[in-house]
Amino acid sequence: MFSPKYTITDNLLANIKRINNLISGLNNKRFTQVVLLELERTAREVSTYASTSIEGNPLPLTEVKKILKSIPTHIRDSEKEVLNYNQALQDLNKKLETGKIKLSLDLILQVQKQVTEGLLPPYESGFLRQKPVVVNDPRTRQVKFLPPDVKDVELLLKSLIEFVNSARDQIDPLILAGIFHKQMVLIHPFTDGNGRTTRLATKVLLAEMGLNTFNLFSFENYYNQNVTKYFEKVGESGNYYDLVSYGIDFTAWLEYFTEGIIDELLRVQKLLPEVTVSPETGLKPFHLRILDFIREKGFITHKDYAQITNRAKATRAIDFQKLIDLNLIQRKGLGRATYYVLKKNE
Repeated sequence: MFSPKYTITDNLLANIKRINNLISGLNNKRFTQVVLLELERTAREVSTYASTSIEGNPLPLTEVKKILKSIPTHIRDSEKEVLNYNQALQDLNKKLETGKIKLSLDLILQVQKQVTEGLLPPYESGFLRQKPVVVNDPRTRQVKFLPPDVKDVELLLKSLIEFVNSARDQIDPLILAGIFHKQMVLIHPFTDGNGRTTRLATKVLLAEMGLNTFNLFSFENYYNQNVTKYFEKVGESGNYYDLVSYGIDFTAWLEYFTEGIIDELLRVQKLLPEVTVSPETGLKPFHLRILDFIREKGFITHKDYAQITNRAKATRAIDFQKLIDLNLIQRKGLGRATYYVLKKNE
């Protein structure tokens, strides 16, 4: 069985403790459904943009948001890549919510098929590679790493999956997720889609192991801030078999991996408004109709609200004020020109 080499340094231990504290704090908070839906949408946009950008997709975040909001008529490969990743995120989140998900070879194949569908020949989408590949240095384009031979790919991948599933009670889940991430990249089991598949599978592991903020979480964003550093940390130089014979040390990567999770959890923590679910702050169906209308049209006026509800004029004003007090919307304009938009987090 796969047996990784790593050291639990003071830095790694400190990172793990901080992550557990941050996760505990986030998981103990309860938020209105509308707040969670908005944060989920933002996280998917950021994750989709960051993970595809790491692999060289040229589309900026603003364009990614437009594509996810309104699918283009004629889809280019760069747009298809974005749509595939976003759909994979949504599908994995639904499976996590039902509890019907576990790390397996089938799951990994399904994810790779989804992120590469329409971008690779059918025999390469959803199947392990059947030909040798090389990893080039993104700066020099020179060969940097030689992954394992085709004949060993399936065995190595199954051994990694068996290690992760059997070590859940002995090894910290963050260390397991980090080890899986790097080893999966080194095995390089597919002709394309390795990075995107690995990051999605790693997110599943983190969620399955207790990171309940999966759908609000985008650790891909941290890697995309410095892609060169990410590739240096997650990858290796040389021939896979030579490196294994010397013993690949996962320690430096695990420190970097956990630092990235801390960075992302702090970003999420900053975004989350201090709105807890209680009788005073709980939203009613008519509040949700206001928010849905704004999402659809971009803004809402008093006249708009009067047309979609039978609430009295004085009560309608109270409804708007409550959403303002909860920092969900903000008032624009004056007098009869008053309208309301979603509150943007600074």
